[in-house]
Amino acid sequence: MRTDVVVIGAGVQGSSVALRLAQAGRRVTVLERAVPGAEASSAAGGILSPGVEALEPGPFYALCRASLARYPAFAAEVEQLSGMSVGLRMLGTLEVALDDDHARVLAARAEKIVRHGLPVEVLDDAAVHRLEPAVSPEARGALFFPDEGSLDPRPLARAAYVAASRVGARFVTGQVRGIVTEGGRAVGVEHEAGRIEADAVVLAAGSWSLQVEGHGLPPGAVRPVRGQIAVLDTRPPLLSRVVFSGHGYVVPRADGRVLCGSTMEEVGFEKAVTAEGLRHVLDVAIGVAPALARAPVVETWSNFRPASPDGEPILGPGTVPGLLYATGHTRNGILLAPVTADALAAAVLGRPPPVDLAPFSPARLAAYRRT
Repeated sequence: MRTDVVVIGAGVQGSSVALRLAQAGRRVTVLERAVPGAEASSAAGGILSPGVEALEPGPFYALCRASLARYPAFAAEVEQLSGMSVGLRMLGTLEVALDDDHARVLAARAEKIVRHGLPVEVLDDAAVHRLEPAVSPEARGALFFPDEGSLDPRPLARAAYVAASRVGARFVTGQVRGIVTEGGRAVGVEHEAGRIEADAVVLAAGSWSLQVEGHGLPPGAVRPVRGQIAVLDTRPPLLSRVVFSGHGYVVPRADGRVLCGSTMEEVGFEKAVTAEGLRHVLDVAIGVAPALARAPVVETWSNFRPASPDGEPILGPGTVPGLLYATGHTRNGILLAPVTADALAAAVLGRPPPVDLAPFSPARLAAYRRT
C-alpha cells in the first residue's frame, strides 16, 4: 500500500493532524491499534487554560495561547463536519488560593503575568464568590483568566476522528510493528496488515510512542504518567467554571456533572482506579466546593498522560528526515490540539509553521537522556 502520509495514533492529536493534511489534498492513512480517541484523549479533563498550565510567559505559554485562540473556530469546524457537539464553554478559569501560602504564590504570578500585559484578573474573596458562590469560604482570593474555558474530550475525540474521515483520511485498525527507514529516511511503516509506504510519517502515539520501533527519540522522551478522575453529579449545577486549587481541579459540565482531578502517578502502564487516588481527587474537590461532599460519584477512570521530561510537547521534525512528531503533550494534549494540527500539517507540507517549533524539537531532550 502507498499513501502520502502515515499518522501513527488516532487520538485527538493524530486525528486533528490527519484532518488538516487531508484538507490540504494529501492522501492520509491513520493507524490505530484499537478505538480512535479511546485512550488519553477521552480520559482528559478538557481544560483550556494557558494561564494555569504555563506558569510564566515564554515559548510554551505562547504555544498554548496560540492554540486557545484557534479553539472556537476549530470546535465549530469539527462540529460541522461530524454533526457532534464538543461542549465548548469559554467562561474563564479560576485559580483559587485556599491558604495564605498559595495566596502569596498567586500574587507573585499575577504580578509577572500583568507585567507582560497578558489576560488575568486578580480577585478578592468577595469577587470569587460573586463568580462562583459554591467555592469554599476559605478562599483567599483568586486569579481569573477570563478568555479560557473547557470542553468535553470524549465527543471531541470522536468528532475529530469523524471529521478527518469525512474529508478523506483513511483509518486502519491494527498493530504497528515499526517505522521503516531506508537511506537514513523514514519511508513508511510496517503494519500487521503489511508495509505502508509514505513520503512522511507522523508519530502521534501518546504514551506508547517509545514502543514504536524506529521512533528516533532519546530514551525517556515520553513516559506514561497516570491520572485518575472521579465524576460527581450535581443537580442543579453547582459550578459554572473550571476551578483550580493548589492541588487539583474541578471541571463542571453544563449538565451538572463535575470532573474531579487529577493525580500524577509514576506507575508505568498500570491502569487502575485506586482508593488513594480517589481520596485525593475527592478531597481536592470538596476543598474547592464543600457542597460537593453531598454529590453522588457517578463515574471514575484512569489513563496515561504522554509526559515529556520538561512537560512540554515534542513537535515537528527530528533527526530522521521524513519522520515528524506530535507527542509528549503531558497535561495539555486537549488544549494544544488545534495548534499541533496546524503546525504539523505545515511541517509535512513544507510550509512555514504558524508558531516557532524550535523550542519543542526533540533535540532539546538530549539534556534529559537517562544513563
